[in-house]
Amino acid sequence: MKINGVFEGGGVKGIALAGGVSAALKRGYEFHEVAGTSSGSIVAAFLAAGYSGEEMKELILKAPFKSFMQRSAIFNTKIIGPATRLLIKKGLYSGEALEHWVYGQLLAKGIRNFGDLRPNQLRIIASDITQGKLLVLPDDIAQYGIDPRKLSIAKAVRMSTSIPYFFDPVMVRCKLKSSASAEPFAQQFFYIVDGGLLSNYPLWVFDRENDVERIPVIGFHLVGKSEYQMNKVRGPLTMLEALFGTMLNAHDERYIEQQNRFRTVKIPTLGVQNTQFDLSKEASMELYNSGFSATDHYFTKWTMETYEQNYEKYVLRLYK
Repeated sequence: MKINGVFEGGGVKGIALAGGVSAALKRGYEFHEVAGTSSGSIVAAFLAAGYSGEEMKELILKAPFKSFMQRSAIFNTKIIGPATRLLIKKGLYSGEALEHWVYGQLLAKGIRNFGDLRPNQLRIIASDITQGKLLVLPDDIAQYGIDPRKLSIAKAVRMSTSIPYFFDPVMVRCKLKSSASAEPFAQQFFYIVDGGLLSNYPLWVFDRENDVERIPVIGFHLVGKSEYQMNKVRGPLTMLEALFGTMLNAHDERYIEQQNRFRTVKIPTLGVQNTQFDLSKEASMELYNSGFSATDHYFTKWTMETYEQNYEKYVLRLYK
């Protein structure tokens, strides 16, 4: 049976999403279209490229997470180095290593750009902080004069995973329509960051008023102790991390509780933090198994009839 999958962002906690994918596939469900924010965009991209949940588990267990936080030696001087990099680059780490890793995994499946996939097969959420608006990629990249089908999926993932102040924002230069309307060079760039800034759990992306073929939308939502864990604030950087973490955890929660619980798999994240990149393989496997168990339990009780009834009650009424 076909389903559309939506994957929430959550940094390294996204490992649990791979477990959810495995459980759904094992039960015979086929992901038709997928969407994701931040780490959820990585899982969505790999799924669209043809990776199974088991394959994703192996990729993630072998992923060089610590290498994603590398930076030039000049910026490693205690306190001054990171602060200087933050001032100059607008992030503690570049994000290039993550993009290159995602690109390599997609290339192994023969996938580079969105044009290598079916139209609407994959949608990635990002935030344009220059204009203050949400982006649904690849379609919204056309606003910057870029062909959506030629947009690199790895680049879109990097945009969606660029946690503010942790990773550098992705700069996109808008292609000018004519030299006569040229803006100053510095004003030709737009800053794109983590999609979680505006929507960390984009269940709405598949909501349509009139579906010819209604394909169930199932969201994979990361929950657990870390949602309500005390944030340790020791200075400006930890305060920013606490602010962003709080926003990610609470941003869509009311939306979920009110009308989307029926189509949401809630996956316990066992107290793991978003930026805990030094996670052990044992802890990674616990997260994966948590995602598998929660999803398997969800589908034990799931029926299309109940889904249709709730969809009519909670979703379609919003468009009437």
